[in-house]
Amino acid sequence: MSTVPHLAPLPPGLVSLADHEAHARTRLDDKAWAYFSGGAADELTLRANRCAWEQLPLLPRVLQPLAGGHTRVQLLGRTLAHPILLAPVAYQKMAHPDGELASAHAAAAQGAGLVLSTQASVSLEAVAQAVRDEAGRGPLWFQLYMQPDRGYTRELVQRAEGSGYEALVLTVDAPVHGARDRERRAAFHLPPGVRAVNLDGMPVPPPRPLACGDSALFSGLLAHAPTWDDVAWLQAQTRLPVLLKGVLHPEDARQAARLNLAGLIVSNHGGRTLDTAVASAQALPPIADAVAESLPLLVDGGLRRGTDVLKALALGARAVLLGRPYIWGLTNAGALGVAQVLRLLRDELEIAMALCGVRTLDQLTPAVLGRHGDRIGP
Repeated sequence: MSTVPHLAPLPPGLVSLADHEAHARTRLDDKAWAYFSGGAADELTLRANRCAWEQLPLLPRVLQPLAGGHTRVQLLGRTLAHPILLAPVAYQKMAHPDGELASAHAAAAQGAGLVLSTQASVSLEAVAQAVRDEAGRGPLWFQLYMQPDRGYTRELVQRAEGSGYEALVLTVDAPVHGARDRERRAAFHLPPGVRAVNLDGMPVPPPRPLACGDSALFSGLLAHAPTWDDVAWLQAQTRLPVLLKGVLHPEDARQAARLNLAGLIVSNHGGRTLDTAVASAQALPPIADAVAESLPLLVDGGLRRGTDVLKALALGARAVLLGRPYIWGLTNAGALGVAQVLRLLRDELEIAMALCGVRTLDQLTPAVLGRHGDRIGP
């Protein structure tokens, strides 16, 4: 398989992430669209993620010194050119034949971090080989779902270490799929040739016998659901830093800090698991209050503008992860589409910084946010 992405021209008129979304809808069939764009149940959390950022007003300062400003941030011992990473998204070959390879090349070209999904449709080795030696690339992380077979999980971790991934991102908020009505209405199934290639050969645990009245979910599938003990076990298996993705409750964040994890990603899985769960923008401040001094925080969910990125950092995040929007770019123009999505968001972040009177991201505090109903001034 070639590791060089096919560079298709950008369709005209794409000047925002919303434009990419609208155009991608015309290119994806109903099944793929339902998978990539849908959420759980009534999709209230999916919509709330977006609304929460929109409803945070900015309170800009004027006449501030701006010369020499930049978007650089420190994260896990590295200096990043900007605080934008690509979130793990499964089965990207449904969006474009190059799949995760295109996203990886775009991220490397734009200095963005990449978090590769366990359920990627391109092998973790091929993705790492394509970009790990690129100068100026951002962090290369591997997202992990804990598998029922610990030996297989250990093998995945060893493969990631041996391929050059720099951190593990353990997703902890999806021990079971959400009730995804939109996918069921579309009769979603993976198309031929698309599969979770990194899980080839995974042992399937034998079905557990159920007593009369037992729940097939709780006594079956969830008998293998990971716990905090599994997090500690994972830390003992790897030399890589481990971050948790999917934390919304401050007490869970405190427990993560007690385990000396490398970081937390505040996330509700893009609204795809538990509907009516709190929006990421609302969950971030109390978690920042609880652990920001001891753990770097990242956040995802509903980010569509550079102003959203600025707000996230003002609320205590060190960086953000972008999900669906880069899939729209991938759908529209492969690697070039993903690169444009990243460039648009970074440009908008710089504009927002300048217009808020902020020269560097470490100057951001909640003071840049004018809360609805708050009194402004002395």
